Amino acid sequence: MVAFCKRIADSRWFQQFIITVIILAGVLVGIQTYGDKVMQWTPIIDALDWLILVIFTIEVIIKITAEGNQPQNYFKDAWNLFDFFIVVACYAGPFLGDSAEFLPVLRLIRILRVFKLVTALPELQLIVGALLRSIPSMAYISLLLGLLFYIYGAMAVFLFGANDPIHFENLQMAILSLFRVITLEDWTDIMYINMYGCDNYGYGGNEALCTNPSGSPILAAMFFVSFVLIGTMIVLNLFIGVIMNGMDEMKAETELKAKVKRKNKEDGTNLKNEIHLLIDKVDGIKEELSVLTHLYDQERKEVPLIGKAYEHTNGKSR
Repeated sequence: MVAFCKRIADSRWFQQFIITVIILAGVLVGIQTYGDKVMQWTPIIDALDWLILVIFTIEVIIKITAEGNQPQNYFKDAWNLFDFFIVVACYAGPFLGDSAEFLPVLRLIRILRVFKLVTALPELQLIVGALLRSIPSMAYISLLLGLLFYIYGAMAVFLFGANDPIHFENLQMAILSLFRVITLEDWTDIMYINMYGCDNYGYGGNEALCTNPSGSPILAAMFFVSFVLIGTMIVLNLFIGVIMNGMDEMKAETELKAKVKRKNKEDGTNLKNEIHLLIDKVDGIKEELSVLTHLYDQERKEVPLIGKAYEHTNGKSR
């Protein structure tokens, strides 16, 4: 039974079948977003939902059974834990009922089933694993980016707060405006307002707020260009570099695991033969040890007899 389940779990057709079921689950989630338009198909959709849940349950049972006498090994894999959580969460639906209070929760659980596609495709596992592995390094880069926003935000309030109160009236508005700048969303408009003044460039229908116009052509240009260069071209590229490094590490680790698994599979028969040879050698050594022990016991019995015969012979000669 264990070998049978292991063959099924490792077979390519089974993996492709699970991927197809996951895609079907995603399609059903998309169909359910149309609400009243698909109301007449609700019984069929519900039946397919239950069928998909049963298939996912059978998948979990097969993979756990394939572990043999150590079913706990199934839960050592984070992706298996994720699959198990989704299946268990889906079974919570009938207990929660169809009330409006729990309806969003049930829909979220159904959406989570689409994430099983990550567990079914090693390529997606590689990308997600690289992102997770990059989190510690990304935290330090995020701290650096936060310092950049804070410093430039405070500078913007002091330099451009009077001329441009919409974008730089206070620190929080300044940081939000700088976020717009770093995404390159019409950032030149903000720069030109502060280069030429809110009265000369225009204030987008908010001229009543332009009470203290003052343009700073050189200062504003240096401020925004330097922020875009540092924020967009350097700091954000650090995020990309960290993620790419994580992907390289995950790829190397995945290749190493595949190589070890392939080697173990190829050497499985040889390993069994070597074990049998060692067992035969141990049995042979046991037989030799038994014979030697028997001979040793016989020698111990013969030594006293020889000694007595020698003494008897010497006594007669005297």
